[in-house]
Amino acid sequence: MNFFAILLALVLEQVRPLKTHNQVFAAVNRWAKWMARTFDAGTRPQAWITWGITILGPALLVVLVHWLLAFGLGWWVAILWNVALLYVTLGFRQFSHHFTGIREALENGDEDPARELLAQWQQVQVGQIPRSEIVRHVIEYSIIAAHRHVFGVFFWYAALSLIGLGPVGAVIYRLTEFAQRRWHAPSSDGSLPSEVLRSVSARAWQAIDWLPSRMTAVGFAVVGSFEDAMDGWRHHAQNFPTDNDGVILAATAGAINIRLGGAALQPAVEESDTVATPGSSSTPGREANLSHFAQVVGLVWRTVILWLLLLALLTMANLVG
Repeated sequence: MNFFAILLALVLEQVRPLKTHNQVFAAVNRWAKWMARTFDAGTRPQAWITWGITILGPALLVVLVHWLLAFGLGWWVAILWNVALLYVTLGFRQFSHHFTGIREALENGDEDPARELLAQWQQVQVGQIPRSEIVRHVIEYSIIAAHRHVFGVFFWYAALSLIGLGPVGAVIYRLTEFAQRRWHAPSSDGSLPSEVLRSVSARAWQAIDWLPSRMTAVGFAVVGSFEDAMDGWRHHAQNFPTDNDGVILAATAGAINIRLGGAALQPAVEESDTVATPGSSSTPGREANLSHFAQVVGLVWRTVILWLLLLALLTMANLVG
């Protein structure tokens, strides 16, 4: 069931991508804002309670619906429920239009539009960075986005659905990522949740993303240059300020022989959140160029196929057993 649910969700998302501004994301945004406004008291115990209700409340509802459908109407209805939730939590098309637009601009020699698109995507100050730096930043942001929108969701969905919890893993992972991102960004009136709540949400996000980020790095190593990817992981992950993102980016750099890391782009608005923040030191490898875009796309899709094959084997073993 897990294999078919993920496959159907990926196909559906490619055929009919979810719009950036949609009712589901808007409802989640309102929920996170309301929880912070209502329960955030500026103390650590209250911050954990706020985070727990924000994430685990919807997760409990998802599990209950899954069980009701599975035992009341049949597993095929539960599969449709899984596909629906995976459709809104998993997928390339939620961010790939940014990657595609910048790549096409650079291929046409239009560096200024590429800089503008990059600045709009990540809400950062781009200035007049050279072409190679545009490519580097786009690759870094895209790799981390692919992990958060695809591989991280994939991992937690598969892990928890195998023990009968349905799509709850995908929901918890995406809600945790969304909450820490939303609570670190100022509201329309410029206000922010308490520093304690922001710290708690960041710690929770780092904890839940610890294992998926390393599984993504392993996947990149297997389908890329294994020895170089593992060497990058061991010796250069610390070049990036965020541990989990550093593991992924260092493994990517080794897998396709590209130099990642270096000077970071500054947020366009104070406290705004970007998908990944490059470190101050670079990894070994070739300077980023347009040919690396195709290599990154190939690396990501080969990894998707790898995990789908593994999940298919697990599904077959479960059916046979």
